[in-house]
Amino acid sequence: MEYRFSSSVSQLKSSAVRDILKLTQGKDMISFAGGLPAEELFPVQAVREAADRVFEAGSGALQYGLTEGYLPLREQICERMAVKGMHVTPDEMILTTGSQQAIDLLVQVLTEPGDAILVERPTYLASLQVFAMRGLKVIAAESDEFGIIPESAEELIRTHQPKLLYSVPTFGNPTGRVWSLERRKQMLELCEKNGMLIIEDDPYGDIQFNKDEQFPSLFSLGGKAENGHVLYTSTFSKTVAPALRTGWAIGDSRVIRMIAKAKQAADLHSSTMDQQVLSQLLQKFDLDAHIALISKEYGERMAEMESLLKKAALPELSWITPKGGMFLWVELPDGLDAEALLRCAVQKGVAFVPGSSFYADNVKRNTMRLNYTHNKGARTEHGVARLVEAIGEFTVRS
Repeated sequence: MEYRFSSSVSQLKSSAVRDILKLTQGKDMISFAGGLPAEELFPVQAVREAADRVFEAGSGALQYGLTEGYLPLREQICERMAVKGMHVTPDEMILTTGSQQAIDLLVQVLTEPGDAILVERPTYLASLQVFAMRGLKVIAAESDEFGIIPESAEELIRTHQPKLLYSVPTFGNPTGRVWSLERRKQMLELCEKNGMLIIEDDPYGDIQFNKDEQFPSLFSLGGKAENGHVLYTSTFSKTVAPALRTGWAIGDSRVIRMIAKAKQAADLHSSTMDQQVLSQLLQKFDLDAHIALISKEYGERMAEMESLLKKAALPELSWITPKGGMFLWVELPDGLDAEALLRCAVQKGVAFVPGSSFYADNVKRNTMRLNYTHNKGARTEHGVARLVEAIGEFTVRS
């Protein structure tokens, strides 16, 4: 039997992270590849107790639920968003299966195949998969340590007239960078002037190493959900646990209603049981204290990895120290291909994600993304040592 797959799927590239994870199975393999939180920091007991309370109330958590999601949890998230200056109602929010589904649904209801979407170079690789699946033309604007460069974005908007801007302005994936307040205001003004909507993807914003610094969301700067230019997505995957697969999108209620229609066709609704567990968790568990704990731990793990790389004294490695999030974005010596380096590194027992996966065009092949949250201590030390050895050998070989 010959299977004829759709052109959108046939042309879709496999996720580099997912492919690399297949290579990293085994106790001796140290992976800096996946964006994995630290399992030992998951609030296991609190989640278990929350689940017990859900089932003590009866079997309702096992029933079908609202497409928009469990109302008490939406109300709780609204309260948490208000603390960040984002004042929304449950009607301006929908719960999704992780923020990845939120991105997909937003693109599905707001674009047609062939439409242009603006991103920064580099950007989140799974979002590029979504855009390819939806048949969008991806236009990448240049960025630096302060975020997307408005002049580059303005020229591309004028030339290509994109419908949307997709952004990860706070501790972005893959770079770990955070947009300056000036850049946030400039991009918001630019998009408003050109009638463009912004998808603000914020899975890492809570993981901040210095709480004295303020990084207001684009959504809060925009002012409101109704008739607003910013659609905001986030998730509990990085602050509670990925397996609960609960994210959300907030925006104009008309957009949320259209997303609900699309979601009904996709999966009816996300896991009601997971949503009720999270709701119970938020009632009894101090999530803010937990976020402070993991932020402190991840900051220490980032500093540990950075210190080891500095001690290695490889002069042609460069990076910008992250202020939060989960990733260190490293530029390798000119001419060094990170995909080829990965094959050498895996043989030595360490893995990372080559930076080429994060570019829509004009790929910089001498870049790599390192995750610092999943390992610590001896494993990080051994992993960096293996990576440095691979770089040294590969550089000599090249």
